[in-house]
Amino acid sequence: MVRRPASLKPALKPPALVTGLPERFTSRLHDERVASWLGIALGAAVLVSFGTGLVSHFMQQPAGWMRWPSRPVNLYRVTQGVHVIGGLATVPLLLAKLWTVYPKLWQWPPVRSIGHAVQRLLVFVLVGAALFQFVTGVLNIAYWYVFRFYFTTAHYWTAYILIGSLVIHVANEGGKARRTVMTRPRDAVGRRGFLLTVAGAGGAIALTTVGEAVTPLAPLAVLAPRRPGTGPQDVPVNKSAAATGVTAAARDPRWRLTVTGRVDREVTLSLADLRALPQRTARLPIACVEGWSVEADWHGVRLRDVLRLAGVAGDARVRVESLQRGGLYRSSRVDPPHWHDPLTLLALGMNGAPLALDHGHPCRLIAPNRPGVMQTKWVHRLVVS
Repeated sequence: MVRRPASLKPALKPPALVTGLPERFTSRLHDERVASWLGIALGAAVLVSFGTGLVSHFMQQPAGWMRWPSRPVNLYRVTQGVHVIGGLATVPLLLAKLWTVYPKLWQWPPVRSIGHAVQRLLVFVLVGAALFQFVTGVLNIAYWYVFRFYFTTAHYWTAYILIGSLVIHVANEGGKARRTVMTRPRDAVGRRGFLLTVAGAGGAIALTTVGEAVTPLAPLAVLAPRRPGTGPQDVPVNKSAAATGVTAAARDPRWRLTVTGRVDREVTLSLADLRALPQRTARLPIACVEGWSVEADWHGVRLRDVLRLAGVAGDARVRVESLQRGGLYRSSRVDPPHWHDPLTLLALGMNGAPLALDHGHPCRLIAPNRPGVMQTKWVHRLVVS
């Protein structure tokens, strides 16, 4: 028997995704090993996005029993930054995963059994939910609302569909993926280069977006819709006073702040009255759901000082109402952990100057660890319950 030299032995090959169609799918990147590595990374990214997304949702729409802490000050800024910037960086990963496994669409016969049909249906749900989340998320960040449904509700409930189908997919394919990644084929150079390219693309997106939340990197944030240093008083705005129809009311010298509801005594304060109260300064971020954030120096009156003028109970909740006539965020709820916090202000100025009209003149709420949509602008009434 003639023994074949070791150098001529065939290299170990990972299992192909699809058999029977070699003439159509010739790339060695369409194999289980590449798909498994991409799937593991994509699954981890989806779980991070799901967790940080839940934080954002329940901060904006807390259940009646929920009371979010006011510290750490930058908690929401970090979680939402990770949610948005990390989500954008995951797009190349998702596209690479779909490209790697798309030959499975051409399996023949397409359905081999009832169990196989159910499995393929669940994969379809997984892919559809993932594409929906990423596409609508990118459109929301870009403020391009071409869809007719309410983004927040659709994004929230589809996240559960995505996670549920992902858990089932991991249960079905996890063992095979684990065995595949533990096998190291000899011809791995091309695959390694492909995976590094995908990682590099995600890193490039993160680098050109992260400046929307990390001020020193703002010049690099070419993909960010909002960047620190832009807008009135060097702070971006999502909606101007003109867009919300409050310009005349906000500039009216007869403007008053009223504290009403379950109080010992109703209080009405003019802008001059507020300025006569002890003034405080706090350095706090504006952190918006689209991922951008920027710190500013705010000065004004502590919310707790104004509430104490009205004799508010220590466990009360406060609804902060804007001059806006409509919109989902014309008011926000402030629970005791926030209104007791000395950093929570009814701000009258920012960065050493009176508050600009687009930033909420004559008076706005600014508090630690809150989404930007809950930092109500153009405040005119505090309702205690």
